[in-house]
Amino acid sequence: MKRRMINSLLVVVLVVVVVFCVPLALVEKRTIVSSAQDRVDAAAVRVLALVESRLAAGESVREGRVFESQVTEGSYVEVQIPGQQVVSAGDRPAGNHLLKAVEHGINGGETVTVEQSREDVDHEIANMLLLLGVVALLAVQAAVALAVWQAKRLARPLTDLAETAERLGSGDPRPRDRRYGVPELDRVAEVLDTSAERIARMLTAERRLAADASHQLRTPLTALSMRLEEITALAEEPETVKEEATIALQQVERLTDVVQRLLTTQRDPRSPTAVAFDLDEVIKQQVEEWGPTLREQGRVLSLEGLHGVTAVGTPGTVAQVLATLIENSLMHGAGTITLRVRPSGTSVVVEVQDQGAGVPADLGNRVFERAVSGRNSTGIGLAVARDLAEADGGRLELLSLKPAVFALFLGRSHED
Repeated sequence: MKRRMINSLLVVVLVVVVVFCVPLALVEKRTIVSSAQDRVDAAAVRVLALVESRLAAGESVREGRVFESQVTEGSYVEVQIPGQQVVSAGDRPAGNHLLKAVEHGINGGETVTVEQSREDVDHEIANMLLLLGVVALLAVQAAVALAVWQAKRLARPLTDLAETAERLGSGDPRPRDRRYGVPELDRVAEVLDTSAERIARMLTAERRLAADASHQLRTPLTALSMRLEEITALAEEPETVKEEATIALQQVERLTDVVQRLLTTQRDPRSPTAVAFDLDEVIKQQVEEWGPTLREQGRVLSLEGLHGVTAVGTPGTVAQVLATLIENSLMHGAGTITLRVRPSGTSVVVEVQDQGAGVPADLGNRVFERAVSGRNSTGIGLAVARDLAEADGGRLELLSLKPAVFALFLGRSHED
């Protein structure tokens, strides 16, 4: 691109130089020749006037020194008077390349001829052409310098934009926020910065999805593994095996629903799929799934409050949120875990409470933020649970620090 720009500007300058300098040279040449001819004509007129004045006074004009003052270097003057010998002064220039002027007297028929060599005129023309050539050369050099500077000025942003695009392709989506004072290049830079921000958001969303999925699937997979171990231990009791296998299949279905819900929430967090469902069924499912883990840790899950409530939401999402709250109580709390259902205006509230030390005061306002945890955990669970609840049209809040009471607010069906 640099070479093309330099060549283009150089061609333009050469055309301008030719169009300007050639006519100027012709005009200047004609002016120089015309000025020299005018000087020769003026000299002839002066000599003729001198001759006529001397003839009128009866003086002789035969002596050459009479015209010495009118003869310049390289000039030749010749006076012809009828009946007299030709009088001349100066050295007659050789060759035919001359400037010549002839003047005739009015009364006596005398003739004055002035000749001058064109050597000085040609030298002056050569100097003029040399000057124009130097000016043209300087103009071309200035044009080349300007073209190189302009090419670098335009090529540098393009190189910079190419590096930005390469950075985007290599996985570094940080926008550079550079502008170059050229509207077209600034537009490209703006588009690249916008694309970088979009790619950064996409990468962040993908990483967040992977972290959320791994965290949310960990507990159900652990429960499923324990359930399968119980099935293996009870292989000689067909009815119990069938019951445990049914629960395991339900857990698999719930895992599938969790993955689907995470993907849906990631693509469009405001696309709820809420329906009316029996809240008791979801709570019963949690009791069955967390039973082995609770027994293993010597903990108890107690149910209180309303029964037979029809809530509005997505059963899989509500189950996932409750599972996160129960897991949070198992990990950070102690004693009995109480799952309480109570009304609240047009909503139904499911509270999860334990008998542990509660949530530290310094974490109370930040407990739902990502990477915020009171112990060595990921700090993702509660943040994902809140996102799932809000995407489903519900609300997850921390009602009390000591004891820790988390509340899931759901819509309540008008059929209740």
